[in-house]
Amino acid sequence: MKNTVTAALLLGALSLLPVTGTAVAGESIGVVRTASGDATVTRGEKTVPADPGLKIMVGDTLVTGRDGSLGVILRDDSTLSIGPGSRLVLRSFLFSPSEDTFALVARITRGTMAYLSGMIGKLAPEKARFETPTATIGIRGTRFAVKVGEPSPR
Repeated sequence: MKNTVTAALLLGALSLLPVTGTAVAGESIGVVRTASGDATVTRGEKTVPADPGLKIMVGDTLVTGRDGSLGVILRDDSTLSIGPGSRLVLRSFLFSPSEDTFALVARITRGTMAYLSGMIGKLAPEKARFETPTATIGIRGTRFAVKVGEPSPR
C-alpha cells in the first residue's frame, strides 16, 4: 500500500511540472523591459503597475494611458513597443523549438504597437498573428507597426 501511495504522489507531482519551452498556466512568457508614464498590466481581476522586470503571462492585458508607453521582450526574443493610449492582450504564446511548437497571438484594440520578430517570426512566421477590431495581421517579415483608432460612427 505504501508503494502505491508513493507512486501516486510521484506521478501527481510530475504532472505539475511545466513542459520545457511552452507557456503553461502561471509561467512567464516575457518581461516588461521599459515603462514610462501610465502603464499597467491586468491579470485576471488584479491590475498592477507595469514596472521594468515584471513578468508577463498569457492572458495579460497591457494598457497605457495618454502619457504611457511599454517595451516588452518575449521569451523568443520578440519585442513589443506599445505606445500611448493602447490596449493589448497576449492571447497565446508557445515556444518550443525542440517540439516544433510555436504560437504568438496578440489582440490590440486601441493605440499603437510596433513588433520586431524573434525566433517564432523566423522559424514559423505563419504562427504569429496580431488581431485588431477590423483585421488580422500575419507576419511575413521581421517587423511592423500598427495603429488602431477609435471606430468611426456610422
